[in-house]
Amino acid sequence: MSAKRLPGGRPQLLSQARHWNASCSFSTSRRLSSVDPPAASVAASFVSRFQSLGPQTRAQRIDANQLQLLTLTLNRPSLFPGSPSLSNTPTAPPAETSVPPGYHLVYFTPAFLEGELGPDGTDASYNPEAPFTRRMWAGGEVLWPRSADGKPNPLRVGQEVRETTRVLSAEPKVVMKTGEDMIVVGVEKEFSNDRGISIIDRRNWVFRKALPTPSAFTPVSTAPPSASHRSQASASAICTEGNTHSRTVVQSPVTLFRFSALTFNPHKIHYSLPWARDVEGHRDIVVHGPLNLISILDLWRDTRNNGADPTSVIPQRISYRATSPLYAGDEYQIKLQDEGDMTKVHILGPGGVVAMKAEIQG
Repeated sequence: MSAKRLPGGRPQLLSQARHWNASCSFSTSRRLSSVDPPAASVAASFVSRFQSLGPQTRAQRIDANQLQLLTLTLNRPSLFPGSPSLSNTPTAPPAETSVPPGYHLVYFTPAFLEGELGPDGTDASYNPEAPFTRRMWAGGEVLWPRSADGKPNPLRVGQEVRETTRVLSAEPKVVMKTGEDMIVVGVEKEFSNDRGISIIDRRNWVFRKALPTPSAFTPVSTAPPSASHRSQASASAICTEGNTHSRTVVQSPVTLFRFSALTFNPHKIHYSLPWARDVEGHRDIVVHGPLNLISILDLWRDTRNNGADPTSVIPQRISYRATSPLYAGDEYQIKLQDEGDMTKVHILGPGGVVAMKAEIQG
């Protein structure tokens, strides 16, 4: 993957950002000349503001309770195959338990008063200026660096961990289907423990123009709740054919609510049916992109554990991008195709529509 470099050699993730979307497609650089000037100026102002501030850091201890609750939210009775059940028990994972790939997403969550949130519930941590405040998680990549001996450095329960956040880029784009301006923001989060860097998490967020909503929102839809609101979360056994592994998944409204709570994510599209349907135009509440990322990584490690030390079942890298929304109650399939050290991933929603693509380097 190509990457520009920021001063000091820091990679700037841009190549995938030209193609990522969240239920929309947007232009490549050939269309940039048609981007509205305000979007370009807002993007430039955003980068200047955050890069002048420099990296933002904070520290947090890896809490066992958070790890237990995420495991149960994912409908997994135990953290690793053969480890004790975490369901309906006061016994949380013990100190030094390694955090599985992707589970770092329930730590270092945003901390805002409700009055500081946007109308759609999103926090304004790294928002461009108005009107580009309607945020969607479009994709990214996560890296787990290896030490000199070739081993990963997982986060562990009880560790004091430092998060360092940097703004890498902000680019104006145009939605192909509508001609609407938007801004793609690239952010990097680096997680370090006493052994050094554990995780590098680069995220691309799409910011579209805020939707016009009344100050006192009143649902306008009279459609009855969909069948999804009678569903329960489920995940099938792994099906393996040759070098392809698959798992069928259904996410329930309860799962989406619990995941929102654990990640302290108040974005209304994930729990408010009236907002998701009547304001945002979705047919139901939306499955979180980060939840799908964790589901992909869980399937990958489940096909490779074979009684091995769980701390060794950590990939070197995953890159991913969302291409279509999934909703509560949807039955969808996660498919992994191994090609040597590389695994190609597709999440297929109803009708075989591709909802997310990923590549994992083992």
